[in-house]
Parts: sequence; structure tokens; C-alpha cells
Amino acid sequence: MRYIFILLFIIVSSVYAEKNPSKVEIFAGAVSSKKNIFTISDDVVVAYGKYVLTAKRGRYDREHAILELFDNVRVSSDNHYKTLGKYARLDLRNKKRTLKPFYFYESSMKVWVNGDEGCYQNSLLNIKKGIMSGCDPQDPLWQIQFSSSDYNTDTKWLNIYNATFYLYDIPVLYTPYFGYSLDTTRRTGLLTPSFGFSEDEGIFFQQPIYIAEQNWWDLELNPQIRTDRGVGIYTTFRFVDSKVSHGSIKLGYFKENNSYFKKYDLANQTHYGMNIDYINNDFLNSWFGIDHNNQAVVYVETNTMNDVEYINLATNNSSKSVTHSQAISRANVFYNTDKDYTGAYFKYYIDLNKEDNSNTLQQLPTIQYHRYLDALLDDHLLYNVDLRVNNLYRSLGTSAVQTNLAIPLALRTSLFNEYLNIAYQTQFYGQYSTFATDNNTSQFVYYDGNNTEPTNFDNGYYFRNYNLFTISSEITKAYPDFTHAVNFSGSYIRSGFEKRSGFYEKNKGIDCNNPKNQETCEFYNIASIQEAITLNFSQYFFNRSNEQIVYHRLTDIIYKNDKNSYTSGALENELNIKLTKHWNYYNNFLYDFDSNEFSKQYNKISYQNDKLSLSLSHLYKKDLYREDNDYSSYLTSTINYRQDSHYSYFAAYDYDTVLEVKKRLQLGFLYDKRCWQFGLNYVENNRPILTQNNTPSSIYDRYIYLTLALKPFMKATQSGFFGLKLPKVLNGS
Repeated sequence: MRYIFILLFIIVSSVYAEKNPSKVEIFAGAVSSKKNIFTISDDVVVAYGKYVLTAKRGRYDREHAILELFDNVRVSSDNHYKTLGKYARLDLRNKKRTLKPFYFYESSMKVWVNGDEGCYQNSLLNIKKGIMSGCDPQDPLWQIQFSSSDYNTDTKWLNIYNATFYLYDIPVLYTPYFGYSLDTTRRTGLLTPSFGFSEDEGIFFQQPIYIAEQNWWDLELNPQIRTDRGVGIYTTFRFVDSKVSHGSIKLGYFKENNSYFKKYDLANQTHYGMNIDYINNDFLNSWFGIDHNNQAVVYVETNTMNDVEYINLATNNSSKSVTHSQAISRANVFYNTDKDYTGAYFKYYIDLNKEDNSNTLQQLPTIQYHRYLDALLDDHLLYNVDLRVNNLYRSLGTSAVQTNLAIPLALRTSLFNEYLNIAYQTQFYGQYSTFATDNNTSQFVYYDGNNTEPTNFDNGYYFRNYNLFTISSEITKAYPDFTHAVNFSGSYIRSGFEKRSGFYEKNKGIDCNNPKNQETCEFYNIASIQEAITLNFSQYFFNRSNEQIVYHRLTDIIYKNDKNSYTSGALENELNIKLTKHWNYYNNFLYDFDSNEFSKQYNKISYQNDKLSLSLSHLYKKDLYREDNDYSSYLTSTINYRQDSHYSYFAAYDYDTVLEVKKRLQLGFLYDKRCWQFGLNYVENNRPILTQNNTPSSIYDRYIYLTLALKPFMKATQSGFFGLKLPKVLNGS
């Protein structure tokens, strides 16, 4: 037996028991002793608490409880970090360990420290005159040289004194103190700051402050300054209040300098807002202690702000700025069982192009009861019930309460060994509307703010029935190299009886495609049932690996017109083809036979492999029923290329071909290595603003973003480490 057990209970004796020392076990191939001095050699292994030490030789002074190790000394602890040296001294009585020279490696964060001497006592590691880095020790790209350092192995906090930062051998920055946590768990501290410069906004600086004093919540403060524009602060509070719920609250405020406010004729000098997100997946149990086996969910998403700049100023990255013109707040609560569903939904809309949203129609709330599909007569008779009550409210303008009831009944069966499926459905639908007035009468006078004649809305009901007959078939066949699945279906719909009163009788046959009828059609949401035949065809191709290589769908609706003859409506085509292993093509169009032109054309071709991904798409839409013949045409493209494990490049370009305006341009690259990351990103973005005269306008921002991250002490952020804003262009010109 090569290794012999030398000292099994050196410290476990009555002399040291009162001090509660750790047990030390020493293994070696050879040992000799003289008085109280033990000399050990031939691959020494020492087990000391959670540490394991190895060396070529050693010496133990039993009287003073001092163990010395020589030559190729290695120390490891729970496989989390390792230290190396030529000489180690363990004062077992005082629990003090010294290593010369010293090399320390923290495996989870991949950080190493090299020093003249390292001394460890009471969870504190002190290092004299050393170098630290997260790069390859042979030729580190960056390193920090220091006069002294201490590291707490319990808190994993590292302090460095008189530190000089080097890129290769070039000194870049000196600081008398630098502190950093090597712990990946949440803790209070400073996050990576963001810097920037803009000709019109001045110097930008944002320093996030992170507070996480308890494991169920954290708070992030993001104060920012734009020297020539103003100052502001955004704060986000995140919390987990139970095992089934979590949420966040974000508040923001920014105040413009007088000079900037007047220069760009902004609608508001201060921009503020709030965002709340919360979800509870079992509120009946967590709030009221009601035990059940069903779904009981609450979801809240609120977005309120005085104008769009609240969103634009939240980040220094213009590519993250808002481009839509509406913010929606919603709150949903529902209780769901196997047979029934009950819910309430609140929706509040903010038009970001308006300074005042008092005449914007809100849904506060919509209440729904739904009885799931059930079957009778051996599953041949199907039925369900859906009831909705919508409270459509606004503080200025028409408000209404609309009650909707839908009850479909369906009969279905299969013929010819299930090759042919037949179904008949009759649906009963009703809606009742009451309109609010200041004196609680049945009429409400609506003013649109343009001194036009007022419109009277009378309470009323609408009730109808329609019938639907459907026939379908699905066939699948396997071939040696692929599988082909085909589905055919056809349906015939015809209106049954119909009854109207009040509001619905007065507006019978209203053309809701006419902008002049916009106010009335906000409440007249009855879709007409026109006698029609709908034809559907779809097919799928799968290869031998069961991957879908072709999807194709055709849908056409043939209407019965006023001349008692049939005419085709819009033909819809959807096609997705996997051209090769890497190329994919997608198309979706709507073709109107009455006008003999396309109302929609969307094409997208994409390519993706391990290194390259690109896409090019074009969307064309035209409202064929508007008098101004309005249409839109939009081009988008993206490309990402990863040259190797270090270099990656990306670009994006969006263009409005109707307005002849470039919506977005982005070019950049990223260099990524194990210990550092560097990137440049050029961004052009057309973002909206609100001016004093309540007229929506836009500003074309141009930025250069710099990403710099020294791992593990820094991490790349969405907005970049530094942003340079180029001169501003108004109105996208």
C-alpha cells in the first residue's frame, strides 16, 4: 500500500477541542519523525475541512500545530476555486493559511489572481502585489495590477487597491479602489452604466442602481442626465408575491430644459408615465384560500403616459424607441372549468398622437360567460353558448352598453368510412344597446368637436339567425420520398330571419367603409350575413424525416350579389415552401375579382444556416373601398453573419416606398471572446413626437453605439456601453 495514513486525529484532542478546530487528515508515501517534528514526502495529500491540499513534501510541527508544504502546492475547495504556489504554511491552531507565491482561480466566474503572497484566515483571503484577469493567463488581453487585494469566500466580494487597468501592456486607467462581486446571485449594487453624446442633447449618462435586499423583490433605479436636454429617472420594482404570481411596476419622469422644449416646439415640457405588469395563476387560492382544481387567473398590464417621449427617453438606444401610435392598458380576470368559462376584461386606449384622450372609446369592462362545446345524440348534436356584455365608455362623446348573445347548434356525421364529413349549423345571435345621456334618457347627443350637427342614438336591439352547411374531406398518402396530405372543404351560408329596432333600424345598410360614418360604426359592429359559398383547399408535403417542406392554402368566397347572381370575393392564397435545407419562401395575398387587383401582397424569402441568416420581405396593402384609394407599401430586410466563434456582423433596413421614407437602418459588428466583448452599431430610426399644436411629427435619430464588456466584470447591455448621437433630422427628411 503506497499511501499510509499518518495523522488521523492530530487536532482532535482535548487541547484543541475547546476551540472547535477542524479535523486534519494527512496522507503520504513516506514519513519520518524527530521529537515533535514529522517530515513527510512522496506525494503528500492533506484533507482539511472543505479543502484538499497536495504537495511534493511537507513538515508538521506537532507542538505548535503548524503544517508546511513545499513544491507544487495545490489547494482546491468544493471544485469552486483553486490556488497554486511553491510554499504553503497552515497554522492549524489559529486557522490561518499562507501560500507563496500565490495563484487563485475561481472556476464559476473564470477569474484568476496571481500574487506574491496569499494569506487566508476566517473566510478572508488577503493578497499582496498581484495581477488579476478573466483572460488566458499566458497572454491576457486585459489585466488589473494592484498593490493589495482581499477576497471574502463567504460573500464572494473582491476588493482591489491601487489598481491599474491594462489593455495588453498599455496602462489605460488607474483607480485607488475597485470592488466587485464574484457571486452570481442577486445582490444590491451598481449595474453597468451607459454613456453617450448628442449634438442637440449633449452628454448622456445613466447609472443604474440595483437594490435586492430580499429574495422576493428587487428595485432598479435608472437616473439619467442629458446635459443639453434635461434630467429624468426611471425606476422598476419587480416582485414575486407567491408561488403562482409575480409582477413589476415601472415609473418614469423626465423634464426638458427650457431651451430644448422651445426649440422643438414639444407639446409637454415634462414626460411621465407608469407601466404595471402582474399575473396570478391561482388568485382564488392565494388570496382567499379557496381550494379548487380549475383555472383562476388575474392578469394586469397597464401603460399610461402623457406623451410618446416617455417611451423614447427610457433608453439611450434609438432602435428601441416606440414607432406605434397607441398604448393599451388591460386587466383580465377569468375562471375556467372543464365546462364553463367566465371572464372580465378591461381595456383602456391611449392615442399617443393626441394630447387629450377624453373622446377615445374604452372598454370598461367586457364581461363574458362561455359554455364550452358539448354533445348530444351520440356526439352528433353539438352546441355552446357565449354571452358578452360590453361597457363602451368615454368621458366626452357617445357611451353605450352592448349585450351580445350567440348560441350555435350543429349536427355532424361522417360517410363512406369517414372519407366525407358533413355538418349543419344554425346560429342564433342577438345584440342589445343602450346609450348614455347626461339626463339618463334613451337618447344621447354626440358632438365630434368640429361644430357639426349632433347625432341621436336610440336604444335598440338586433336579432338574427343564419344557417351554415359544410362538407369536407381529408386524404393522406405516403410515397417513398415524401408524404402528401390534402384537405378539401366547402361551406354554404345563408341568412335566416332578422329583427331590428331603434339604433339598428335607423342605421340599416350603413356603409362602415365610409369615413363619414366612423362615429356611428364604433357601435354598429354587426357584420352582415351575405349568402355565400366558401371554398377551402389546403395541402401539406412532408419529407422522410417528417419535416414540413410545403404548406399551401387557397380560400375563395363566392357571394350572391344584388342582381341575384354569384360573384367571387377576395381570393386568399398562403404558401410556405422550404426550397432547400436553408432557403425558405413565404407568400400571402388577397385578390379582389370585382376590382381585378390585389388588396394585399406579402412576400418573404429567408435563408439560415449555422453562420448566416437573412430575410427580405415586402408588404403591400390597399383599401379598395376607400375613396382616397389609400395604400401602403413597406420593405424590411435583416441579415446576420457569424464569421467564426469571435466575429459576427448584422444589418437591418426598413423603407416605406409610398412615403419614400427610410424607417430604420442598422449596421454593426460584434467581437466576442471568453474574457471580453467589443462591438459597434450604427442606427437610424424614425420616431414620432407630439408638438404644441397637437400635430404628430417625427424625428430621424442617428446613433453610433459602442459595446464594451470585460468579462466577468461587465456585461453587454441593450443600449450599449456608449452612444454617440449624430445631428438630428426633423420629419424623416
